[in-house]
Amino acid sequence: MTKKTNTKKTRPKTTARKKTGPMKATRPRTKGPTTKNLDIYGAKPLLWSRALKQLAAGAPGGSYWLATTNPDGRPHVAAVGALWVDGKIYFTSSIRTRKGRNLAARPDCVCSVSLTGIDIVLEGTAIRISDRPTLLRLAKRYADRGWPARVSGDAFTAEYSAPSAGPPPWNLYVLRPAIAFGVATAEPFGATRWSFRPT
Repeated sequence: MTKKTNTKKTRPKTTARKKTGPMKATRPRTKGPTTKNLDIYGAKPLLWSRALKQLAAGAPGGSYWLATTNPDGRPHVAAVGALWVDGKIYFTSSIRTRKGRNLAARPDCVCSVSLTGIDIVLEGTAIRISDRPTLLRLAKRYADRGWPARVSGDAFTAEYSAPSAGPPPWNLYVLRPAIAFGVATAEPFGATRWSFRPT
């Protein structure tokens, strides 16, 4: 005798769609750098705002130090006239100098500066700037600081520059920091690494 089984047919459950209004545009959140405390003596992490304040004020001695890599892998360090503008470092170099040739081959570099109460090291990639509006804006900034730079083609020229700058024209570069290090030389003391999101 064969037993008959009844199978119950099921339908997928349907749910009513929720009505939604128009989607609102969201503003990207401005986020500061990620901070890592490097201090071994118990000091709190340094605030990035402290570094920014000093970077905006400028180097008391006027010198930033740019580290690039020679073709054989050895490091090269040279002083550069640099400006901190809109969260980036702008600096110049002749293409005939060692640093200029190094940047053309490998744009990864480090810029360091001793500021009032804090030493800063900024790591990133240098990009050559050739658009006229930016060149004109930065030439004015340099002139306001005492170097009479003017735009000539897609670079700068002037009656004079630092003896180590090489001959004109001088290319303008921008370094947007990827990582920065700060060591306080005045109270509150501390040592901190700041990492920046790519934008």
